[in-house]
This record gives sequence, C-alpha cells and structure tokens, in this order.
Amino acid sequence: MKAWIAIALLAAAPVHAGQSCEERPLPLEEVIRTMGLAQRTLRALDDSGASAAMVSRVGQDLSRYGLTYSHMAFVVRDHPDGRWTVVHELNDCGTAVSDLWNEGIGNFLLIGLHRHTTQLLIPGAATQARLAALLATRTPRRLHEAHYSMLSHVFSTRYQNSNQWVLETYAAAAAPPGKVETRAEAQAWLRGSGYRPITVAVPMFTRLGGRMFRANVAFDDHPFDRRMAGQIDTVTTDSIVRFVQAQDAAARVLVVE
Repeated sequence: MKAWIAIALLAAAPVHAGQSCEERPLPLEEVIRTMGLAQRTLRALDDSGASAAMVSRVGQDLSRYGLTYSHMAFVVRDHPDGRWTVVHELNDCGTAVSDLWNEGIGNFLLIGLHRHTTQLLIPGAATQARLAALLATRTPRRLHEAHYSMLSHVFSTRYQNSNQWVLETYAAAAAPPGKVETRAEAQAWLRGSGYRPITVAVPMFTRLGGRMFRANVAFDDHPFDRRMAGQIDTVTTDSIVRFVQAQDAAARVLVVE
C-alpha cells in the first residue's frame, strides 16, 4: 500500500530537471508506467553483473534526425547495499546553464518520456572499474562546463551538452592514467582515438529560430563553413555507443522495454 502512496505523491509533483519547468504534474498512469521501466532497467543492471554503465532515455522525438535516444548518463553501483546512482549533466530549465546531478533511476526517467525504452551500454570489466573510481573523484566536475548548448560542437570547449560530458568523462577513464585531466585533453584523446560525431542537418531558418528563441541552443562554436551548410557536428548517444564498442571489444548493449 505504501508503494502506491509514494507513486501518487510522485505523480503530484512537478518535474523540473532537464525540462522546460512547466508546473504540470505527470499523470498517475505515466508515473506507474515509467516506474515499471525503472524497475526493469534496474533488474537488467543487476543481472548484468556490472559495477558501472551508461544508460540512455528517449526524452524527445529525434526520429527526424535518425536518432532514437536523446540523453545519456552514467549509472554506478556505489552503495554498500548495491543500489544504483545515475550521474549526469542536466540543462537547468531551458536556460543556457547546466549542472551535474546524482539521482535514482526512477527520477532519471520521470520526465514524461517520448518512448518507454532504455538502452544500457556496459563496458568491459576493466573500464567499469575505472569509471566507478573516476566518478568518485573531482574529475567529472572538472570536466563539466556550465555554459550549455544542446547542439554544442564536438571539438569545442565553449559550450557542452549532456552527452558530450558523458563522452569526455568516459575519455578520462579510458585513456592512460594522467592523460586526460581537462576538456581540451579529453577532446584531443577522442580525436586521436578515432571518435567521429554524427552530423545533424539543421537548416538555416531552424538555426536562426533556435538561437533567437531558445537560450539553450547556440551555434557560434561551430566552424563557419559547416554552420552555413547546416552541418552540425555534435555528440549524440549513438556516436558514443559506436565509439565505445570500437574501443572496447567487451562492451555490450542491452535494450530494456
């Protein structure tokens, strides 16, 4: 009975993190469905035997760009009782600012999902151990840039999007010890290791509208010729999965529905 009371309270609470900050509670049916997905995702993590992984959600419809998952986070088993914590960068209510958040998988998913599916990217055991150790240090904070742009350029340090923070933090764990301590070093290692972004086609009028009316979208960090051609090279969940699998033969992907 207490579980249903907790779910009802969650349904009554407004959702803010990573959203547009509208004071609109999620319907109870949506909360129940999402919490079911959270439980299945936790079960898959437990069954995997992993200590650290990356989890992606479908927070918005990106099908017009050929993408499915919109947002990636780390998830680490960092409690003595085996509980999992999600660690990720979130844009603050549609502003040009972001911060790092630690939360449970239920809160991570309770945003009003476009599709009730999660994707787990589970690196090999050695990388998991390095990620778990790294996430307990100040390095993830040092690699965070608060100036946020949803479509930040992959090899610029002017802005950062949430998936870019995951990629650059992964670089710090995957590179030789001491090789990656700054964003510039992370990007240099990624470029040298063969990381390639997915290019998103964004027409001029869409770019102008986004820059004028959305604080969390900027294009001035992109090379002029690429920007004028509507070729936006940014970090997506798909490109991270592709890169990690190329780097780590033991990495595997699980889809939870």
